[in-house]
Amino acid sequence: MTTSLDLLKQTGTVIVTDSGDFESIDQYKPQDATTNPSLLLSAANKPQYKRLVDAAIKYAQEKGGSLEEQSSLALDKLLVEFGREILNIIPGRVSTELDARLSFDKEGSKRKARHIIQLYESLGIPKERILIKIASTWEGIQAGRDLEKEGIHVNMTLMFGFVQAVACAEAGVTLISPFVGRILDWYKQHKPGPSYEGDEDPGVQSVRTIFEYYKQHDYKTIVMGASFRNIGEIKALAGVDFLTVSPSLLEVLKNQNEAVPKKLDAEAAKRGKAMEKKSFVDNEPEFRWELLHDAMAFDKLHEGIKKFADDGEKLKGILMEKLKAAGSK
Repeated sequence: MTTSLDLLKQTGTVIVTDSGDFESIDQYKPQDATTNPSLLLSAANKPQYKRLVDAAIKYAQEKGGSLEEQSSLALDKLLVEFGREILNIIPGRVSTELDARLSFDKEGSKRKARHIIQLYESLGIPKERILIKIASTWEGIQAGRDLEKEGIHVNMTLMFGFVQAVACAEAGVTLISPFVGRILDWYKQHKPGPSYEGDEDPGVQSVRTIFEYYKQHDYKTIVMGASFRNIGEIKALAGVDFLTVSPSLLEVLKNQNEAVPKKLDAEAAKRGKAMEKKSFVDNEPEFRWELLHDAMAFDKLHEGIKKFADDGEKLKGILMEKLKAAGSK
């Protein structure tokens, strides 16, 4: 039986699994996979992943330093251990997220990204199979631009506004992740009333606008819709470059055999109504001003950074307790 998931892939969209639970990935046959601190926090507490946590603890102990330093080392190592397991399953790339507390630290983000790449390379994994996830702040975008010049590819995440998308394209980053579902969440909370379904979903509309703008102006940056709340959002973006989808929603698509017509097309976008080209190159004040005036994007960007940072700290706290316990033996 041809499933809705099969039909979605036939539109030209590359399917990416959004999960830290790599045991659930293979059945959906994705090209790539993405993770984030919240997903890894959930996965790391499962008994079947104890060996990865143990490997991270051992690595940090061998490196030494203060308990704080060791817990940071353990967290980096754990991210890479999960990434390695995922890469053993998928043919493409895995996205590994930087500590969200570095979201406003350009140089710190670059140092951490290089460290993560070095950890992967120490396991024999080339940097070409890694995307470093960085929040789409001004500082993050500039870090992404510099890292791409070094041959380190990035996935600019926590994207909610058009101004972020324009700046990322100008920075020449490999991929962006506009968050469809979280945009919908904001509109339901702040502007309730409309059904916001399918083509009327503001998150869907945001991704379509970015996709069309990129294709009209020949930007090579990949548009990957992310953070979905329902199957309707996914189907409404059929044909976009990439979609990263949770296992639960992939399962729904796998169990359906409904049609999935192509909704986005690069050539059609190029022939569409001309979109004025904008630029924020080296114009930090204008970027910040535009972002400030997009209330949804401003709110969700900072909310997302805080949530990822909080979950990263929780995961780090778990590792710190394990380091304490290991040190007392």
